[in-house]
Amino acid sequence: MTPDPLLANLPLLADLKSEHQELDRLVVSECFDGERANDRWRTPTASEGWTVAHQISHLAFFDRRAALSATDPESFAEDRRRLFESAPLDLSIADAELDGADLVVEWRRGRENLVGALAAVDPGRRLDWYGPPMGVRSFATARLMETWAHGQDVVDALGVERQPTARLRHVAHIGVSARAFNLRSNQLADDDAPIRVELIGPDGDLWTWGPEGASDSVGGTALDFCLLVTQRRHRTEVDLRVEGGSARTWIGVAQAFAGPPGAGREPGEWRVRGR
Repeated sequence: MTPDPLLANLPLLADLKSEHQELDRLVVSECFDGERANDRWRTPTASEGWTVAHQISHLAFFDRRAALSATDPESFAEDRRRLFESAPLDLSIADAELDGADLVVEWRRGRENLVGALAAVDPGRRLDWYGPPMGVRSFATARLMETWAHGQDVVDALGVERQPTARLRHVAHIGVSARAFNLRSNQLADDDAPIRVELIGPDGDLWTWGPEGASDSVGGTALDFCLLVTQRRHRTEVDLRVEGGSARTWIGVAQAFAGPPGAGREPGEWRVRGR
């Protein structure tokens, strides 16, 4: 395959594009017969009231808004104001009622526009979003994390396997970096006690954050950590070693995505009822 010159020197955006493409292939192979969506397109997911179609509509909606933030900050600010004055979740899944093929086309167009917009942005610029402004790398990482997390909802609903990849390192990084935000958003005291995070990547590599020898630590597979911080699994359903009071407090409220504290999952909640 001929390398995309746009991404030649932008490995993070290449990973974002790969995450998009992997979910696209999975959805098309499982939910489409030719160009027509089949019954699995409307499979319920663990998000209350959301089907696979709703998950894709949600991703498409925010990819379009992310591209708008990168290309036209003033229009994004106005769009955000209107969104906050209405019903954000309802708007973000409105396109789920489109013909399945039409929604996939819109999703692809929005993803391509997003990657192109981020490639053209000054790396030193901070981009507005629905939480605090973010640097370009953090912004792209957040979109990759969202794609992976909502992709997990699709995978769980359809009952298919998805092999973890080294792209999980981006998801894990944003999960680790969000610690201070997690404490503040849950009205917990600031805590700068060092925590050593040691995760085993899908290829057996050791990924680390924090000082070696810290009294507080978190360890396990990158997949289990990412499932936890994206709140796709309850704490009891992941195999993580958590040692020290600061680490236990953080892991109890860990959340890789922006916004108010999520409700998280109850044990077994990711399994769609009736499956």
